[in-house]
Amino acid sequence: MADYILSENAAHGPDDGLSGAKLFESGDGLTYNDFLILPGFINFTSDEVDWFTCFHASPWTRPKGGWASLKLNGAVKPHPDSVIDLTSNLTKRIALKAPFVSSPMDTVTEANMAIAMALNGGIGIIHHNSTAEVQAREIHKVKRYEQGFITDPIVLRPDNTVAQVYEIKSKHGFAGIPVTDTGRVGGKLVGLVTLRDIDFLQKDQFDTPIQQVMTPLSQLTTAPTGITLKDAYEILQKSKKGKLPIVNEKGELVSLIARTDLKKSRDYPLASKDWKKQLLCGAAIGTRESDKERLQLLVQAGVDVIVLDSSQGNSTFQIDMIKFIKQTYPELQVIAGNVVTVAQAKNLIDAGADALRVGMGSGSICITQEVMAVGRPQGSAVYRVAEYSRRFGVPVIADGGVSSVGHVTKALALGASAVMMGSMLAGTTESPGEYFFSDGVRLKKYRGMGSLDAMEKHDSSASRYFSENDRVKVAQGVSGAIVDKGSIHRFLPYLYAALQHGCQDAGAKSLAMLRSMMYSGELKFERRSTSAQVEGGVHSLHSYEKRLF
Repeated sequence: MADYILSENAAHGPDDGLSGAKLFESGDGLTYNDFLILPGFINFTSDEVDWFTCFHASPWTRPKGGWASLKLNGAVKPHPDSVIDLTSNLTKRIALKAPFVSSPMDTVTEANMAIAMALNGGIGIIHHNSTAEVQAREIHKVKRYEQGFITDPIVLRPDNTVAQVYEIKSKHGFAGIPVTDTGRVGGKLVGLVTLRDIDFLQKDQFDTPIQQVMTPLSQLTTAPTGITLKDAYEILQKSKKGKLPIVNEKGELVSLIARTDLKKSRDYPLASKDWKKQLLCGAAIGTRESDKERLQLLVQAGVDVIVLDSSQGNSTFQIDMIKFIKQTYPELQVIAGNVVTVAQAKNLIDAGADALRVGMGSGSICITQEVMAVGRPQGSAVYRVAEYSRRFGVPVIADGGVSSVGHVTKALALGASAVMMGSMLAGTTESPGEYFFSDGVRLKKYRGMGSLDAMEKHDSSASRYFSENDRVKVAQGVSGAIVDKGSIHRFLPYLYAALQHGCQDAGAKSLAMLRSMMYSGELKFERRSTSAQVEGGVHSLHSYEKRLF
C-alpha cells in the first residue's frame, strides 16, 4: 500500500515535464520531431468562450490570476472549433484569424494561392522570381478579387462597344460594368452593362455601342454615399440585383458593390481583409537598388505587407532596405529575415522590422545546411528568436521544417505567431504549375528558390542567396515533385480544425494563451528518443491507408 500513499505536496501536482526554457537550456539543436507537448487540463466546454483572449489579450502577456480567472460564457455552436480562437499577429499591425502563410516560392504562391489563403483566414506572399510588372499584376488580381466598396471599378463610356465588354470579361473575369458619361469614376452614372445585356448578340454586332444595349439608369437600383456595407448588402438582397452603384447627390459614380462579395463574405467568415474589405496580400522583394522600383509598383497595386526575401537576413543590404521602406512608406509593414539567432534578430528589429521570418536550411527542398554548413535546427531557432523578439512586440513567423499539422502546433507553442508553409501547400490546385503523372501518381513540380532551376528562371532567385553575379552558381535547393493534395479550400480547414484540437489537448483556449502558458512554464514539453518517434507514428501494421481529412 505504500506505493499509493500521497506525499504532503501532492496537492500542488507533480513536477512532470520540462518548461520551454528547460527544454532548450542544454544547447542541443532541436527539430520539431525531437520533442512533444505534454497534455494539459481541459477546463472548458463547447459552450464556453473566452472572449478576452479571443479579442483583447496581448499574445505577450498573461492575465493576473492565471488563465483560469478568465471565464465568460457565450452562446455558440456546440463544437470545440467555436471555442479555440486562432487569431494571431502576422506583424505588429496585421492580425490573421488563421496563422497560416504561404511561402513566396514560384511553385507555391501566385494570385490563385494568395486568394485562397486570404479567404480562409491566412495570407499569401507573392514570389518575386518574375518581372516587377508581373508580380504587381498578381497583387492587383488579389486586391480586386473580393471588395466591399469597389472604389476603383472598371468604368465604360456610352460609346464603348460590346467587343470591349467581352475583352474586359476575358481579362478580369467579370462583366458587370458601370457606364458614366466620362468613362471614369466621378462621372455621371448613365447605366450598367452586364452579360445579360449582350448574351444573344452575334459577332457581327460586337461593334454596337453599349448605350444601345445597357440597362439605363432609370432601371437601376442605386445607393447614396455614406451607406454602410451592411445596409448596402440588404438592398442587394431585396432588389435581387447583381451590382449596386453608389452615387453622390449629383448622380456621380463614387463606388460599386457586387452581390458576389456578399456571398463570399458569407462563405468565408474568416477571410483576411483590409479596411477597404479587400483581401490581404503580401509580396516578396530583394535588397538590390532595382527592388526599390519593384516596391513602388507593388505599393501602387495595393500590397499590404512586404517580405524581404533572403536566406540570410542579417546583412547591411537588408538593414538599409528596411530603413528605406520605413522612410518612404512608413505605414507599410515589413517582414525581415530570414534569421535563426538572437544576434540576427536584434539587428533587424533595431532597423525597424515589423515581424521576423525564422528558418535557415530546414525546408524540405533546402540544402543550405548541407552545402553551406550554416543554419540551425528549426525548433531551437523559433524558440530562441521568439523569446527575444517578444520583448519588443515583434511577431515571429516560423518558416520551414513543417511537414505535418503537429509541426504547426509545435511551432506556435514555441512562440511563433504564424507558420509559413511551402511543401505543405505545394501540389494543391491553387499552386502554380500543371499536374503530370508519374507511375500512375498525379504530381506537381516543387522546387526550392535556391535550386538551379529557379535561379536560371530569374535573377531575383539568385539574389536571395547573394549569387546573381557569380560565374558559378552554388545551389542551395533542389527541384522535385509533390503529390496532388486537392484544393486549398479543403486542406486549410483541416489544418485549422486540427490546430484547434491540438490547442485543446494542451489546455489552451487561444494561441495567445498557448504562448503565454509556454513562457510562464505552465505548458510542459518532453524530449523524444528515436524509438519514441517511431512509437508515435504508425507502426506494427501490415498495411494501412492514411487519410487525414
